[in-house]
Amino acid sequence: MQTTSQLHPTYYFSSRSSIRSNSSMKLGDDGHAYAPVLEEDSNTNHVIIQTLKGKVHWRNTLQQLERVGPKSVGVCLLTSAFVGMAFTIQFVREFTRLGLNRSVGGVLALAFSRELSPVVTSIVVAGRIGSAFAAELGTMQVSEQTDTLRVLGSNPVDYLVTPRVIASSLALPFLTLMCFTVGMASSALLADSVYGISINIILDSAQRALRSWDIISAMIKSQVFGMIISIVSCAWGVTTMGGAKGVGESTTSAVVISLVGIFMADFALSYCFFQGAGDSLKNCV
Repeated sequence: MQTTSQLHPTYYFSSRSSIRSNSSMKLGDDGHAYAPVLEEDSNTNHVIIQTLKGKVHWRNTLQQLERVGPKSVGVCLLTSAFVGMAFTIQFVREFTRLGLNRSVGGVLALAFSRELSPVVTSIVVAGRIGSAFAAELGTMQVSEQTDTLRVLGSNPVDYLVTPRVIASSLALPFLTLMCFTVGMASSALLADSVYGISINIILDSAQRALRSWDIISAMIKSQVFGMIISIVSCAWGVTTMGGAKGVGESTTSAVVISLVGIFMADFALSYCFFQGAGDSLKNCV
């Protein structure tokens, strides 16, 4: 049994035939092929470069864009609305008792723009779209449809992976912006109806606290998260082995690793963007 550090979900792209002929490749319990560590970095870099430089199939890209964007709007907005109301319940009453009513809108705006909207939206997309990518490509892999693409002269990366990466990186920022709007609206309505804080006060406080960089950073974060979700899910999907069991395990692994990658990237980006920030609420106190 190879160690977990040798797990290589993107070996497929470098040479599909080499997986069949290389005697050092072994099939692990998780249904994936294992490759030497020295080959892993070079092949992973090859996948990323090939995805960025590959031929764009615009018809496939538009289909995936519709799938990731408009068809995911409903569940993303619903989730954002309830997350916003739950977050409001947690702190508005405490702020009211401390006499900080005019800071409620600023706190909501900063929390949603910097963290809640991009992260919550990406989690929903990872569960809905990431799992679909992995399952779909995994099924194509075990049924040898990806080999058929090669026989027909099509590159699986260009035809299957690149459209999904482009669609995810384009759709996530707009989904995040809509989730930010709905989350703020639901929070303001709850604060007004339950805690008696006027919507006008909340909106004025939010306007004073928010800066253009807060919105831009949220869109940058969501774009990075979209690339993580699509690349991880596609990589696990096209390296699936072991039939239906392998498809299920690949789907689970793709979602879990995508979520971990989102949280790690969120910490790194937040540290870079906001490590020196600390005076945003002064304008709304």
